[in-house]
Amino acid sequence: MRINISEEISIISVIGAGYMGRQIIEKSALYGYNINVFDENLEGLKEFLGDLKKKTEEKNIKVDINLFTNISEAVKNSDLIIEAIPEKLELKKVIFSQIDKLAPPNAIIATNSSSIPISKLEDAVERKDKVLNIHFYNLFTMPMADIMRGTQTSNETFQKGKNWLESIEIVPLEVKKECYGFVFNRIWRAIKKECLKIWAGGHADVETVDKAWQIFCQYFLKNKYGPFQFMDRIGLDVVYDIEMSYFKNTGLPDDKPPDLLKDAVERGELGVKTGKGFYNYDTR
Repeated sequence: MRINISEEISIISVIGAGYMGRQIIEKSALYGYNINVFDENLEGLKEFLGDLKKKTEEKNIKVDINLFTNISEAVKNSDLIIEAIPEKLELKKVIFSQIDKLAPPNAIIATNSSSIPISKLEDAVERKDKVLNIHFYNLFTMPMADIMRGTQTSNETFQKGKNWLESIEIVPLEVKKECYGFVFNRIWRAIKKECLKIWAGGHADVETVDKAWQIFCQYFLKNKYGPFQFMDRIGLDVVYDIEMSYFKNTGLPDDKPPDLLKDAVERGELGVKTGKGFYNYDTR
């Protein structure tokens, strides 16, 4: 396995060793990072860490993996601290405040929250320039992570976070502006929302919806298209007309296609057929 340690980060502290916390611990250790672990629930944790140490030794990866029962010891020498505790805003604020007081001044504090933006936690700390959302999916089967700034997160902090993700071969999904649900969860939310509406409205049974999705995904995987690449192939004028049809049907502001799409259509940027859409295409 390739070891490519980020120059700015060598010691990772993981606060909360549940399902996601353990994945973060394992992935980081297997890529050569020293790990400090804090969790109040030790059930099965010592066995997990023991197995992980054996795994790193078998791969000749020299790392320290330490378990602590108090946060002060777990974060006192860390470069990056990742909070992976339950989705309770007030509890996260308490933990962030504790970490801020106990960790080295240079340490970055990140939350693995799947729904809470870091802007709602940053008031709990003094180091507002050193906080991040780093939201993982499954580190071994879906190697990507949303990374998002707070209102005062520095460019240096953001870049260090991206570099670290890349060093453990996780693709950073950069959120340029605060977005509830981040990137993929926001996309997935739209899909499941409409699936539930079709089912609950009696428009189609669940097997039909699943079959449609399976066939569609096979096509996407075969052609390696993302949603924007696919829209470029449909034609952005067609996409705009379809979205306007939905909007006229419901009258809901949320169904109105963005003005940016309308602007692109008016400029003649229709996708593959004109050589430019969301992407540029060589039409020579």
